[in-house]
Amino acid sequence: MSTMNTYTGKQFDPMLMTEEDVSLRDIAHALSLLCRGGGQVTYFYSVGQHSVNCAREAKARGWSDRLVLACLLHDASEAYLSDIIRPVKEHLQGYREIESQIMQVIFEKFGLGDLTAEENRCWKQIDNEMLSNEMPAMLNGRMPIEKVAICSEPDLAEHPFREVEEEFYSMAEELLSLRE
Repeated sequence: MSTMNTYTGKQFDPMLMTEEDVSLRDIAHALSLLCRGGGQVTYFYSVGQHSVNCAREAKARGWSDRLVLACLLHDASEAYLSDIIRPVKEHLQGYREIESQIMQVIFEKFGLGDLTAEENRCWKQIDNEMLSNEMPAMLNGRMPIEKVAICSEPDLAEHPFREVEEEFYSMAEELLSLRE
């Protein structure tokens, strides 16, 4: 059995992850330290900040708190697996299966295990549209995707990881308290 250690001191086998292994603090912390685009960007921009921007976009569209939370947590598996850039990830079927399995555990933990196909389509749409707004600000050279108009103004400034961690954590706590 191979175990991983988390920021909060949890130890578990990520291949056998359960809801008890999931920690919102671990997710917020790890995502605030993971750089988007495999680090091939002009400045540090974290997966955590991307997730906060996605949640803000969902809120700007007037979507339900449930969908805002799904947008915030859509990359939460990367807190346990790390981030792999899309051009590579599409060739890693085993990784995608593990990622999906861990995402399901995380979504179950936070009351999102029953997202409909339409709800999943919605958060994936925001993820893609946010990417189209982030990349022109962060990449050198030709942009691989066309920028799409969105409802919010994403915060693309560089922020200290602790600031992003706390914003992610606070936003998640607020959204989860609204669901109770």
